[in-house]
Amino acid sequence: MQGFHIPAAPPLYTNTFLLISDAGHAVVIDPAAEMHSYDEILKQHNATLTTILCTHGHYDHVGSAAALKAEWNATLYCEKADLAGDRMYPLSAADCDYTEGEQIAVDELHFTAWHTPGHTPGSVVLLCGEHLFCGDTLFAGSIGRTDLEGGSSAQMADSLRKLAQLPIPRETQVLPGHGEFSTFGAELDNNYYIRSALRGGNDIF
Repeated sequence: MQGFHIPAAPPLYTNTFLLISDAGHAVVIDPAAEMHSYDEILKQHNATLTTILCTHGHYDHVGSAAALKAEWNATLYCEKADLAGDRMYPLSAADCDYTEGEQIAVDELHFTAWHTPGHTPGSVVLLCGEHLFCGDTLFAGSIGRTDLEGGSSAQMADSLRKLAQLPIPRETQVLPGHGEFSTFGAELDNNYYIRSALRGGNDIF
């Protein structure tokens, strides 16, 4: 497997990721960068994009999703709750949504999805090996906003408690939708919002 971090240009600053299996099948996570950023890597590695995984439906995480799907005939995953076809949630359709705890397999790459509403109704996190793709649910030392359309601080608190109880090794790398990377153990120990949620608080903001 080969992995690439492709940050989107300002003003989005979204962390997007491209993984290529040993067989040359690629997965893009939160495609917000310009299409050529992905196409160049795919061409360099003689890879085919087969799967697009969106952690949620906000415009800064799905900007290239529809175009990449059309170009590569890739399977697009996004939760139905985040398919609105408007300015904030530009996608209006996807091939699949996520089943709690399901594994999405692309050759040796296995992604396990968990629902984590709070930032948006359809937010998910995706675990692949030692990497947790968090979208805007969990950041290094922080969390995603809950004051935008579809957000809920109570749901976010529930999602943080759920995350803390999942069987995720502490050394797992946390790859958020924005900002610096972290580890799951560091967030369990030091993230104020997780610690507050674990104390039973719903009004953690």
